[in-house]
Amino acid sequence: MHQKHSRKRHLGLVVVLMLIFAVCSAPFQHFAEFPNQLRLFQGQAVSLHYAMPVHAQGSLNPEVAGINGSSNSSVKVDLRQPLSIQPKHSGVTDLKLKLFGKIPFKTVRLQVIPDLRVIPGGQTIGVKVKAAGIMVVGHHLVKTKAKLKISPGEDAKLRLGDLIVEINGQACNEISKIAPIAESAGSKGIPLKLLVQRGKERFKTSLTPAYDEEDKAWRLGLYIRDSAAGVGTLTFYAPDQGVYGALGHVITDMDTQTPIVVGSGEILQSNVNSISKSQNGEPGEKRASFLKGGRTLGNVERNTHFGIFGQMKQMPEHAYSPDAMPVAFAEEVEEGPAQILTVVEKQKVERFNIEIVHVSKQTSPATKGMVIKITDPKLLERTGGIVQGMSGSPIIQKGKLVGAVTHVFVNDPASGYGCFIEWMLQDAGIMLKPEQATSKAV
Repeated sequence: MHQKHSRKRHLGLVVVLMLIFAVCSAPFQHFAEFPNQLRLFQGQAVSLHYAMPVHAQGSLNPEVAGINGSSNSSVKVDLRQPLSIQPKHSGVTDLKLKLFGKIPFKTVRLQVIPDLRVIPGGQTIGVKVKAAGIMVVGHHLVKTKAKLKISPGEDAKLRLGDLIVEINGQACNEISKIAPIAESAGSKGIPLKLLVQRGKERFKTSLTPAYDEEDKAWRLGLYIRDSAAGVGTLTFYAPDQGVYGALGHVITDMDTQTPIVVGSGEILQSNVNSISKSQNGEPGEKRASFLKGGRTLGNVERNTHFGIFGQMKQMPEHAYSPDAMPVAFAEEVEEGPAQILTVVEKQKVERFNIEIVHVSKQTSPATKGMVIKITDPKLLERTGGIVQGMSGSPIIQKGKLVGAVTHVFVNDPASGYGCFIEWMLQDAGIMLKPEQATSKAV
């Protein structure tokens, strides 16, 4: 009886050890790590490495993709060798693998997306944007006849960052028109009817101008702004669609730090005059100027968390390469060596080495997709690391455009954040979101 129990214990121990060995083995880990879904660009073959010492039968829809160069719907495969998938036409199909042609082993959903190639940027551009209204950037106290200090704008419940979209039913985004409107309403004692946008919400309020005894003028009791300007870097230009993406982050008002709702805008050629080097605790900047008589390259239609986007009439001069290159899905980006394209002198786009030191697993748009570190001694010598104006610089890895530089670490200017190019392409309207692509599958 004792020998039976002992034998069972030994047998159980052997089984456990075999399971541990199997789980820890390279083939099992390859299998466990491989995704259940895979996105591919049409015409760009990929290899799946199961590295398992077995033969299997692979099947899928041959109109969407092929296996190992075959046009058949079912192919015998040796899983010790890389499994090559050739995406043919946009659509969705299941790659089903069965051991010995009978036992279900793995099913991978393949989503084939039309091929997309863009021209990487790197050029420094000037950006001018006009808000889609009047931005409230502060409250101003008006000294009245009764020696009171009041702010009609604050009394009307207006906050910093609010956007005045309409005044008395009329669209208004010109500061120059505000003084006459305030004068007319104040002298008649009639309150102004405002339509205000706060974030995604809109509301109506009334504002009665007050007469400022010092300035001898009717005032709203607000500090306001209608436009912004600056420099940044072009990330990409999509020649087939005629659109561009730049900056990699949202343009915010410098006083309120709220995103600017763009009414109109333009991007122009710009020239880097000098560089203020980054130091610990003090980010540097590109000192750049708009070229006199410089060409308007395109318009600004959207200002999102991932940059500015619009139609581009023509590519700026001094492109690093006029050739379009493939782009990477977010899940393709890896830790390791990469390069950025940027300008540090005049208008010359140069390529510099960086390291992608961390990649966040993002299945939906979010900022801070990767942490990057400048490793190129030439760039570190000239800039000290990442400087203001470098945001939008394209990040290239393994011959694909994978993202854009977005922010610098203040206490470590050689390092910063980057965003995935996929999110920028979605905001540019030239790459479908995964759920949209799936719904259009055939």
